[in-house]
Amino acid sequence: MLKKPSQSYRFWQSAALFLSGGAALGLLSLICFRLHVNSTTVGLLFLIVVVLVSLRASLLSAALVAIIAYFCLDYFFTAPLFTLGMNQALDYVAPIAYLLIAVVITRLMQRVRKFQEEQKRAEETLRKSQAELAHVRRVVTMGELAASIAHEINQPLSAIVNNGSACLRWLAGDAPNVLEAQEAARRIVRDGNRAAEVITWIRGFLRKTDTEKSRLDINQTIREIVTVIEREAVESGIEVRMDLASDLPQVLGDRVQLQQVVLNLLMNSLESMALITERRRELLISTRKQETDKVLVTVRDSGMGIDGESLEKIFDAFYTTKTQGMGMGLAISRSIVEDHGGELWAVTNDGSGATFQFTLLPQK
Repeated sequence: MLKKPSQSYRFWQSAALFLSGGAALGLLSLICFRLHVNSTTVGLLFLIVVVLVSLRASLLSAALVAIIAYFCLDYFFTAPLFTLGMNQALDYVAPIAYLLIAVVITRLMQRVRKFQEEQKRAEETLRKSQAELAHVRRVVTMGELAASIAHEINQPLSAIVNNGSACLRWLAGDAPNVLEAQEAARRIVRDGNRAAEVITWIRGFLRKTDTEKSRLDINQTIREIVTVIEREAVESGIEVRMDLASDLPQVLGDRVQLQQVVLNLLMNSLESMALITERRRELLISTRKQETDKVLVTVRDSGMGIDGESLEKIFDAFYTTKTQGMGMGLAISRSIVEDHGGELWAVTNDGSGATFQFTLLPQK
C-alpha cells in the first residue's frame, strides 16, 4: 500500500537540506572570496544553491537559504565589503529575486510531488480494482457453470465408489480374485487422480491471483475444458467434435483465463442448442494456424444463431439475450483475448447456428 511521507520525515528532510544549503553557501563564499571571483559569478553560484535546495526542501527552508545567500553576497562581494545595507533601490532586487525563485520553485515542486503521489495512488487503486474484477468475473463464470462442474466431479467419484464395491466383492468370495481386485484398485487410483485434477483446476480458476502468462499448448488447454462439458453435452444429446491441428506453435498466455474464454464459448453454444429438436445438434471446436502465424480457435454450433442486431452488441458489457444472464461473459472473454494480443468475433452461419472465433499470438 502506498504511504505518504510523515510530517516528521519531511521536517528533518527540510532541516537537513537547509543545513546543507547553508554549509554550501559558506564554503562557496570562502572559496570565491579567496579567489577574488567577481560578484556576478558568485551571484549565479548562490542562485544555483538556492534552486537546488528549493527542489526538495520546504518553503521555509528554501526562503531561509535564499536570505542567507543574499547576505553572503552583500557582505563579502558588494562594496563596501563586510557591511550590510539597503541604501539604493537596486539593493532590493537581489533578495527579492532570490526569494521569488525559492517560492516559485518550491511551490512548483510541491505540486509535482502531489501530482506524482495522486498518480501512484490512482495506479494502485486501478491495480486493485482490476484484481478484484478478475476475481469477480471468475466467480461469476463459475456460478453459471456450477452444474457442469458438479457433474464432472461426480463422475469420477461415482466410478471410485463402484470400483471400490467391485474390489470388495472380488476379495470377499471363497476364492478371492486378486487380479480383478487389482484392476479395480487401479481404476480407483485413476479416477481419484482425475477428480483431484478437476478440483485443482477449479481452485486455480477461483483463486484471486495476478495474470501469469507462460508457454501453452492451446490444443491441450482445449481438451481439458472439453472434458468439463462432455457429460452435459451427452445428456443434452449434443455431439461434441474436436478438429485440432497438429502443427500449431505454442502460445504465450494465462492458462486459467484462456480456459475461461473457451469454456464460456462452449457453454453459450450448449445453451443455444438446448431447445433445438428439428435438426441434428453439433458442436465443433477446431484450431488452425493462420498465414500470419497466429493461432485461430473456432467454436461452431448448430443452435439458434444470432440476429443482426444482437451480433453488434453481444460483446458489450451487460448486454444479454438470456433471461438469467448478466451480459458479462462475452465482454470478459473479449477483454481476455485482447490482453493476449488477439481478437474475438462472431458470425452467423449460413445454415444454422453461430461461429465464434478468436486468435492468439504464437510464442516467439
